[in-house]
Amino acid sequence: MGTVPPADTAPASGGLFAAVDIGASSGRVILGRVTGSPGGTRAELETVHRFPNGVKELDGGLRWDFDALFAEVLTGLAAAATAAAARGERIASIGIDTWAVDYGLVNAAGELVASPFSYRDDRSRAAVAPVHQELDPARLYATTGLQFLPFNTIYQLATEPALEGLQALLIPDLIGFLLTGRRRTEATNASTTGLFDAVAGEWATEFLAALGLPKHLFPPLIQPGETLGTLLPEIAERTGLPAATEVVAVGSHDTASAVAAVPAGAGGDEEKFAYISSGTWSLVGVELSHPVLTEASRAANFTNERGVDGTIRYLRNVGGLWLLSECQRAWAAEGYRPGLEELLDAAATLPPGGPVINANDSYFIAPDNMPERIRAAVRNTGAVLPEHPAHIVRCILDSLAAGYARTIADAERLADVRAGVVHIVGGGSQNRLLCQLTADATGKPVLSGPVEATALGNVLVQARAAGVLGGGLGELRAVVRASQQPAEYVPSTVAEHQRAGGAQ
Repeated sequence: MGTVPPADTAPASGGLFAAVDIGASSGRVILGRVTGSPGGTRAELETVHRFPNGVKELDGGLRWDFDALFAEVLTGLAAAATAAAARGERIASIGIDTWAVDYGLVNAAGELVASPFSYRDDRSRAAVAPVHQELDPARLYATTGLQFLPFNTIYQLATEPALEGLQALLIPDLIGFLLTGRRRTEATNASTTGLFDAVAGEWATEFLAALGLPKHLFPPLIQPGETLGTLLPEIAERTGLPAATEVVAVGSHDTASAVAAVPAGAGGDEEKFAYISSGTWSLVGVELSHPVLTEASRAANFTNERGVDGTIRYLRNVGGLWLLSECQRAWAAEGYRPGLEELLDAAATLPPGGPVINANDSYFIAPDNMPERIRAAVRNTGAVLPEHPAHIVRCILDSLAAGYARTIADAERLADVRAGVVHIVGGGSQNRLLCQLTADATGKPVLSGPVEATALGNVLVQARAAGVLGGGLGELRAVVRASQQPAEYVPSTVAEHQRAGGAQ
């Protein structure tokens, strides 16, 4: 387990923190303020810079334009410095979180040798079989506890032609290195590589050796709450931040930060909760103290990823709102640009029981004509999906909700836990129809929000590192509950029963 400050550590008067929060389609730099006293501490967020992100065809593959991405990070930090200075305040530290799995290769001189590949590039598929020839999948899972996905870092690295003299820096670690000059790998993101020992909490160096990868391919580990370093002079000059500004490791895998900010713990069954971090992807699971490394867990393709304070995020990827955003992009290209609320309202009028698809099918990973691909997937089930966008939207949301329900039930069975409530955080928590369909599909109450769970988790870990907050995850989550009131969705059958009882 990670180091947790004593629960009786008294909060300081307050603090201002910068969160760099980047997803697969967009990024933000957010100022987070933590103020108050024990029992009344609150966190407030202010977005000071937004920017797009996405994959591009570069150098023969789907890659991230990392130079442009890092330039946007610096622009955002400069905006944060300006906003803080205008109030006569100082930013205490910076935390970075992004998506998982992808990495950049850096040489001894600290130069990025090529734009990082995106997990949406299919080059790693060809590496799966050779990797499994060297490392039996059952052995891999028994050590790493990682869900099989063909784009996991272990398979991506197996495609690299030459790695001697290079280090692999996961995307948030690469950003941190360029800010501070220090190379480290944050543990929650390390746990997504397929080269991390889920029990020991260390690199599985025997796997590196078995695959012929350099022993020191990854930098040493750093835990959430530890200081990576201070800003390089040139970064301080470009951003207007003091060179003494610290960069603090947070849950750099964005889902780790999001789960840290799940507003659980109000009492009763909420102490045992399921979570859905809903965005481009949906990460669905439960929080545990120890990994589940059984053969049944491997067969169910569940993953054991590190969370803040050494917790285990026992989860499975279930596709996500990428399907909806890609449909909107396709419709816009055809000249049809309905607002999201209009689409959701129309989808809500359709009756339940419509066709569903496997939202997690790799068929949907790459972009290109998503509406037709969804209709084709429905045809393969023997059903027919009308072409009107409302029917496609309802199919997507019904499919996601059904996938959430199956995954939560599987997690409860495999981990021998019972969740009394489902927390949906992230962008999908704003989708009222998805929240209600999830309540209906799971038969459990759903609490939605916060939308900005990832940024909140990022900021709260920084605040604790600075001494503004004390205690463990329970204390951090109490701040989330005090800061934002989640919306509640009751399963339709329960709601109908309550209405019938009230009418008697």
